[in-house]
Amino acid sequence: MSRIVVALGGNALGKTPKEQLELVKNTAKPIVDLIQGGNEVIIAHGNGPQVGMINLAMETASNNGAGTPEMPFPECGAMSQGYIGYHLQNAIREELLNREMNTPVATVVTQVIVNEDDPAFENPTKPIGAFYSEEEAKKLEEEKGYIMKEDSGRGWRRVVPSPKPVDVAEKETVKTLVENGHIVITVGGGGIPVIAKGNSLVGVPAVIDKDFASEKIAEILDADIFIILTAVEKVSLNFGKPNQKDLAKMTTEEAKKYIEEGHFAAGSMLPKVEAASKFAESKEGRKAIIAALSKAKEAIEGKSGTLITK
Repeated sequence: MSRIVVALGGNALGKTPKEQLELVKNTAKPIVDLIQGGNEVIIAHGNGPQVGMINLAMETASNNGAGTPEMPFPECGAMSQGYIGYHLQNAIREELLNREMNTPVATVVTQVIVNEDDPAFENPTKPIGAFYSEEEAKKLEEEKGYIMKEDSGRGWRRVVPSPKPVDVAEKETVKTLVENGHIVITVGGGGIPVIAKGNSLVGVPAVIDKDFASEKIAEILDADIFIILTAVEKVSLNFGKPNQKDLAKMTTEEAKKYIEEGHFAAGSMLPKVEAASKFAESKEGRKAIIAALSKAKEAIEGKSGTLITK
């Protein structure tokens, strides 16, 4: 039996509540394959489209004069954890029961502690929410203090910091549930970013990359395997080019070399490779895998995906 932390990419969830409700039924199947194989499974996931949708809805309601209060961004992240977790835990529960397995599933609303001095706070880069004209963007900067940046010729968007995770506030709760046979969904969307101030945890408007948050909880839980499930079967060099080369294995040293050579796109494969390498280096014998969602079981068996080792 292995303890496995599974990080789900956006292809596992969809962009609307209706689409997500359908997609998670398929997402549950490869996850339950791993559970049925006797493994302890902990699930993490992204929330990019969902938190943007919630933030935009709250912003629109606040601006329409109906008296709806403005919702801070950390609270929007908490809402996305609950809503995604609700769909995921029900889909996994149903798939377990379909296979006559009565394993409890729970979502933990998770706060992830970040460093107040993280340089990311000086250089916000993570785009969230809707696109605006330059005029609208300037108005938002003046009225709400947002930082707005032009996004690839598509318009202006709010950007927030993307600090690195330092610790997980609810780690003991997650550990207790896992050790008592529960399937736990945690650090959803990278976790709600918080800064420790004395005994208080104060939410900050930021987005922690879900791959790094998933890696952090994998280390904390002393997982054997950290698997990032995405839309592609393997990590590739020269992706999308005639000389594309798919990798079945990669050492952490090779990963560093490929990163330096610019093979992996920021905001796409780069954080996945960085997080997987960090986990593989964190302790002797740990393995990280990047693989397609539909081939999770095959990837654990060494028949698919890219294996990253020290």
